[in-house]
Parts: sequence; structure tokens; C-alpha cells
Amino acid sequence: MIGYLTRNHALIHALQPRSARPTRREAIAINRLFKMAPKLSDFIEPGEIIAHKGSLDGPLSGLTIDSRRVVPGNVFFALPGLRSDGARYIDEAVSRGASAVVTQAMPAHPPARVAFVQVADPRAALALVSRRYYHFPDRDMAVIGVTGTNGKTTVTHLIKHFLNGERRVGLIGTINYDLGARTVPSYRTTPESLDIFGMMAQMRDAGCRHAVMEVSSHGIDQQRVSGVDFAAAVFTNLTRDHLDYHGTLEAYFDVKARLFTGGTGTRPKVSVVNLDDPHGEALAARLAGSPLVTFGENPAAMFRAQDVVLSARGSTFTLAWVAAGSPRAVRVESPLVGRYNVSNLLAAIATVASLGTAPESVLHRIPGFKGVPGRMEAIAEGQPFGVFVDYAHTDDALRNALGMLRPITAGRLIVVFGCGGNRDRSKRPLMVRAVQAAADIAIATADNPRSEPLSRIFADMKEGVTAPGAITWVEDRRRAISLALDEARPGDSLLIAGKGHESYQELADTIIPFDDRRVVRELIGIKNLKG
Repeated sequence: MIGYLTRNHALIHALQPRSARPTRREAIAINRLFKMAPKLSDFIEPGEIIAHKGSLDGPLSGLTIDSRRVVPGNVFFALPGLRSDGARYIDEAVSRGASAVVTQAMPAHPPARVAFVQVADPRAALALVSRRYYHFPDRDMAVIGVTGTNGKTTVTHLIKHFLNGERRVGLIGTINYDLGARTVPSYRTTPESLDIFGMMAQMRDAGCRHAVMEVSSHGIDQQRVSGVDFAAAVFTNLTRDHLDYHGTLEAYFDVKARLFTGGTGTRPKVSVVNLDDPHGEALAARLAGSPLVTFGENPAAMFRAQDVVLSARGSTFTLAWVAAGSPRAVRVESPLVGRYNVSNLLAAIATVASLGTAPESVLHRIPGFKGVPGRMEAIAEGQPFGVFVDYAHTDDALRNALGMLRPITAGRLIVVFGCGGNRDRSKRPLMVRAVQAAADIAIATADNPRSEPLSRIFADMKEGVTAPGAITWVEDRRRAISLALDEARPGDSLLIAGKGHESYQELADTIIPFDDRRVVRELIGIKNLKG
């Protein structure tokens, strides 16, 4: 587990209730464990406490935010949430053996024998305590945070690919968490601060000297990266997304900007910003006077792509920059397809350069980059047309993905896509307009409906229809993919968008196995057998 002692740890055994008095030898061993154990007072400062009840010097076996995972001696942080308040689960945490509770409001009748600590913001307190509990792992590594609407996953994987030489590089992102000695599946792009610092501690102990992290706007706003000492912070772009949470595009941008302006507690040592994006230009202006590295095709960018040539096999461009006062230029060949991947590549090169690595020393690694699962991933099963699976789930991402496929498609461009439930409703008609402007045939279907009725999702999407005869509505996603394969002819390109690497589908309160890549391979095989 991440952030917890294992259940068979000696300290947890010592803290468990006993039906009989311990022997003298057992009592001596328990007392020795208790004296060696950390205590909450080691990790929280008096000035961070509004009020407390009980002793903060009892033995501490770990930190947790999930009452179901409490083991004896844990400190339970009752975090406020959008759907549920952690304060509702204090009694459960105490019944499972929590030795202390950190909360925003002191209970009227707090249980006896448990310490209660009242703080102004439990999320901020969790970040501070977690960082101290894991002995400041971000100080022992160069931590790189990448934020933006699109490109975070590809940029973090490229940076890891460039830096992953003699030493291991840790990664926290949408697809997985690479902890150095092991890799585990991701459950959230930017996890809670407790897990971030716990994972960084594992990276440090495994010998990592760099850690690359995708930083979401939710992660910034909910203080999951609060206090992290970033060696570099990267801004890729900003387009319409998550407005159900942030309200407006400018509010969304302001949250992203906190990563660069000190709003997370510290300023990054250097900011790496995309000058081709209008919000990137605005951010760069806001950071005037701070250490700043810029990239893009913009003539003012410090790392520029010139003479860009795009093809079905990838892209080539001239990388121009200045080193030691002298202009440099190198022709780059990349296997990544599309103009937006030129931007992603520039972001990664500019970042490693900002950390002191000469661009010439990493450019030879570009041809060996295998791409990112579910990011314009080609499915080749012998079919006479192209099939690509991509994570595009915003109007801008769909526009970019389809714009990349159009020049390399001799026939028609077909797309299967949907809109997620319980998310920003305002982007749904925009996604449909983007698809209808760029594709010849569209099949709208379920993405992750979650608890929202698919009928309402479709109703929102239909407000963006511009060519009713070129779009079909199919509720079942597997059926939609099957119909798209039936429609495709030699020379066509089929894009299956929205879920990318995801191996599940969220329907109401149920999560079912569903991987677009596996489904399309199965269907191609079945149709070949039928043929």
C-alpha cells in the first residue's frame, strides 16, 4: 500500500487491543516500540493548530484519509469533499483504532482516548504533515510538474524518456505510477498529497533522482501538490475543460497559474511555458522577472521549431535555440505524428534543458520513444484502413486529433466519440461541432456516463449538430465501434476517441471492463472470421 504501514507491522500489533495483559517481556518490547515510534507532535506545528483535545505524543503508525483503511495508531484526516465530508466517517475511523483525528470542526462530543486536532484547512494540514512524515522526499529529487489541458501525459513520458539514463526516473500520471522499483496502475491523474509524498519517498528509496508529475487543475485547487518543491513547472496549453468545476475559463487559468506563481506554497525554480498558446503568452508575461524558459513555433520562443514537415510517419523540424550566447540549430526527426506532438516534444526538450541537460545529448533518444498508450495509438490487425485510439475528450483535442489524421487519410475520416457524464455540460455541443467540421462520418455514443442519463448527455450534444445526416447516435459503445468498422473502407481512417488507455467504463454506480483497444481488436478478428 502507498502511505501506510503493512497490517502485520510490529507497531500496529502493539497498538491493537489485547484480551489479556502482556507478559513482562512483551511489555518491555511494546514500550520500546512506543518510544521509537513517531508521534503527531513531530509533524504538526503549534501555529498550525486552532485547538486540540488529548495528547499529540502518542505513537503514530501512519496517516490516512480513508476511514476504511484505518489500522490501530493511524492519524485520520477528515477531508471536506464535493460529494461527501470526511467528518461523517470519524466514528468509523475511531472504531477501527485511529489514535488521532485532524478535522476542520471539533466534534461536540469527541470520543475519549483519541486526540482531536482542529485546523483551518485539513487539506493544507495533510500536505504539510505528509511531507514531514516522509522526510521531505521532494528535496532529494528534482521534481517536474506538467500542467495544461492537453499534452500532460505525452510530455511527462517524453521527459522521463529523456532523463531515464543511468538513474531511474519516477512518474505520477494518468496511466500509471512508476515508483522506481515497481509500477502500479493510476487511479487519479494527481492523487492526494499523502499518496504523492508517499510515492516520492518510494522513488527516493529506489534511487530515483528525478520525478515527473502530471498536475491537474483539481490537484492544484484541492491542495494535493501543496508544498511540493518543484525544480521545474511546465505549461502546455489551455482550452475549454472542467468548467463544471471552475466556472469560467479565466478561473480555470488562474488555478493553473498558481503552480507557477507560488500559489501552491513555493515557486518552481524555473517555469517552462508554451508561447504558441494565448494563455501561455499571458502566463509568461505574468512571470516576467522569474526564471523562465519558453518554447513553440513563436519567433520569440527560446526553443523553437522551424520548417516543420508533417507526415503519416511522424514529423521533422529544425530545433533552434541559443547556447552559451551562440545560436544553435539541429534537424529533428520524430516518430510522433501531428503538430501538437511537435509542441509536446519542444516542451520536453525545453524542460530537460532548463534542468541543465544539453539538448544535443537527448535528441538521439527521440526515435526510440514508443509513444504513450491510448494517445493516437494505432491498431494494426491487418485491416485495409487505419484505426487509431486516442484520449481526446475536449473540442480542441478532437480538432487536433482529426486535423492530424486528415492529411494522412486518402479516403474518409470516421470518428466514434462521446461525452462524459457528471462533467462540464457546456463543452458537449462544442465537441460535436468540432467533430462535424473535421470528420466525414461521426458516431456518437457513451463515453463514461457515470450517474447521468445518457439521454441528457445526447440532448446536450445534439445542440452542436451542424450536419444531421453525417452523425449517428448509438448508446452502446461496443455496438458503435462495430458499426464504424463495418462502415470503413480501404484508405479510410477511423478514430475512436475519448477513453484512450482506460480499461473500464463507468455506468451509474458500476464500473465494467471496457478497453477500446481490446474491443476493436476483438471486433476486427470476428469480422475477419466472418469474411
